[in-house]
Amino acid sequence: MHTIIMDMKDGPDETLICQAGEIIRSGGLVAFPTETVYGLGGDGLNALSSRKIYEAKGRPSDNPLIVHIADFEALYPIVKEVTPMAKRLGEHFWPGPLTMILPKSDLVPEQTTGGLDTVAVRMPSHPIAAALIRAGGGYIAAPSANLSGRPSPTRASHVIEDMTGRIDAIIDGGDADIGLESTIVDLSCGEPVVLRPGYIGLPGLREVIGDVMLDPGLLREEDGVRPKAPGMKYRHYAPRAPLTIVDGTEENVTEWINAKVLELSGRGEKAGIICTEESKDAYRQGIIRCVGTRSDEATIARHLYDVLREFDALGVSQIWSEAFDTPKMGTAIMNRLIKAAGHHVVHV
Repeated sequence: MHTIIMDMKDGPDETLICQAGEIIRSGGLVAFPTETVYGLGGDGLNALSSRKIYEAKGRPSDNPLIVHIADFEALYPIVKEVTPMAKRLGEHFWPGPLTMILPKSDLVPEQTTGGLDTVAVRMPSHPIAAALIRAGGGYIAAPSANLSGRPSPTRASHVIEDMTGRIDAIIDGGDADIGLESTIVDLSCGEPVVLRPGYIGLPGLREVIGDVMLDPGLLREEDGVRPKAPGMKYRHYAPRAPLTIVDGTEENVTEWINAKVLELSGRGEKAGIICTEESKDAYRQGIIRCVGTRSDEATIARHLYDVLREFDALGVSQIWSEAFDTPKMGTAIMNRLIKAAGHHVVHV
């Protein structure tokens, strides 16, 4: 398959948006930028399109897709009821990096929802995403535009690496702003539950709808679970080299990682280290990559996936990462890191 690259780094191009929208309406697949990560889009109401998404990604078919909309009114036809809680969240956070799970209507095929009777919906704030959704018929099902299990794409070059020859088109809209996937809140079973943490944290959600629970499986491994939201069950975000998270005091962490890197270097192998501005000077060997600063945790989120992909390109044998217990996005960052590490965490 020939994959078209559409340059929209300067913003939506009406001609190209119409072309991309026609691809979606015809059952094809288009990768596009959002404020979180790049999405791999198909017609959310077309069962065949959803099957194509799973095939292109190599994604298990029980891992549900998120349906993207561009207008709040588009929510009503695809869910059984827009609850008062959903209205409040939508009014406060949409368009933006929040996904809500609600009981689906018959309009949404089970192929889009992974066989579930619920549907995950979000309204992205990126102008290219909004324009494409409208041009593509109003409902675009889209997981992240990467091969299943790999780090999510935060720039078009990541999508080109994974998806060239697998999909019809890739829209290059520049780098994603946030760099982590949307927060997912399940509103389908009474008490609201966060199934995937993201840029919008518990304090912000609680200000709008009151008490919100965190799913207990967010930072541990789930066995025998049928995923209700993307990222709940399968290994995600993973680089090719084994990744270990090292948790503890800064002194203990840097000392432990330095010893491991020295041991690996002695065997002639390359080691990767993920750290921050506050700690980078404490490392003596290895390929050191600073993802940001703990005083501005959004920088860590924005650069995490890019660094994981860079280590793939550099061919490191092992990666060690500091833990990131930051106040606002720490849960989201650690959720992604723990899944990328296959839950391999060392406490020192």
